[in-house]
Amino acid sequence: MSTDIYAIGDIHGCLGHLEQLLDEVQPDLEKDLLLFVGDYIDRGPDSRGVVDYVLRLRQTYPRGHIICLKGNHEAMFLDFLQGRDRERFLFNGGLRTLRDYWGANWDRLPRLLLPPEHEEFYQELQLYYETPDYIFVHGGLKPGVPLAEQQEEDLLWIRGEFIASVEDFGRPVIFGHTPFKRPLIMPNKIGIDTGAVYGNFLTCLKLPEKEFFSKGHGLVDAE
Repeated sequence: MSTDIYAIGDIHGCLGHLEQLLDEVQPDLEKDLLLFVGDYIDRGPDSRGVVDYVLRLRQTYPRGHIICLKGNHEAMFLDFLQGRDRERFLFNGGLRTLRDYWGANWDRLPRLLLPPEHEEFYQELQLYYETPDYIFVHGGLKPGVPLAEQQEEDLLWIRGEFIASVEDFGRPVIFGHTPFKRPLIMPNKIGIDTGAVYGNFLTCLKLPEKEFFSKGHGLVDAE
């Protein structure tokens, strides 16, 4: 039985986009893989709702068929909750997430505690996922560094150096983080963040067929 992989780009709280996209694509999650490249939260209208939705998927389908990667926004959220780099999180759209979880008066609470299942979700996010044919990561890879030696900062945050690189990383790298109007397709990488929260599309890439789907627009002409 062949296994398809459905990789979804940065959601950023756009729950409606995600629901509509999966209703359209309808992966068979009894055998296929559904992979999220990170950035579930911040900036958009329903960050908590997105995490709830992903958790319901994980409870519904066989273990290991829903792969959740860590994005830089999840890393910033965890840092904020630990009292680190609080300004950076707020500057990058974190206020919407705080209000989703704790309401408009979040800053008056003595302590910000996540629901246990959400705490577990954030703590267990993977930095990358690999198959024999692909590497999946949120931000990208630092050129010249073996996968096992990549630093978390680069895996979550790298942009220009990775995107401009023509290095053969051994397998195509599927990534998010950097928004494009259309999926970025290069011989060594495919970028699937198409700026849903900025009024563009939420994109799903089906592999190995390399089919692109977007919220409400079917197959994307990515040429």
